[in-house]
Amino acid sequence: MALAVGDKAPSFKIATDGGETLSSAALKGAPYVVYFYPKDDTSGCTKQAISFSESLKKFDKLGVRIIGISKDSLESHAKFRKKHKLKIALGADPDIKMAKDWDVWGEKTLYGRKYMGMERATFLVNAKGVIEQAWRKVKVPGHVDTVLEAAKAL
Repeated sequence: MALAVGDKAPSFKIATDGGETLSSAALKGAPYVVYFYPKDDTSGCTKQAISFSESLKKFDKLGVRIIGISKDSLESHAKFRKKHKLKIALGADPDIKMAKDWDVWGEKTLYGRKYMGMERATFLVNAKGVIEQAWRKVKVPGHVDTVLEAAKAL
């Protein structure tokens, strides 16, 4: 069952490339954005991460934390961050537990070949831990601006 606006956000605890462990419990009482992306250092994922990084100060002013999640390792995230000077937290979900809990892991098709993969999806969670907005099958251009406008309405 896909998560929808008004649903309680699934709880999570995930290691980040910055050496911290982020959890829904630690973020309680503050809004946050969780965005899932397929793979470090690929075209769309890089553009999205750079765009969130460039807008980080605007999200910070609103008190909204940004967390990017993929199944890549912490080492991969660290290289990705350094190469593109990223400022956002990147969480490693190698066992895809968080992706499954948030219903963003599923069958994808590329050039007629079916495989399991991460859906590009973004969730805006309010201070009460409820999903305020959910974007599925995200197209990268303009997406961060859309998320920022939704965060301003919290």
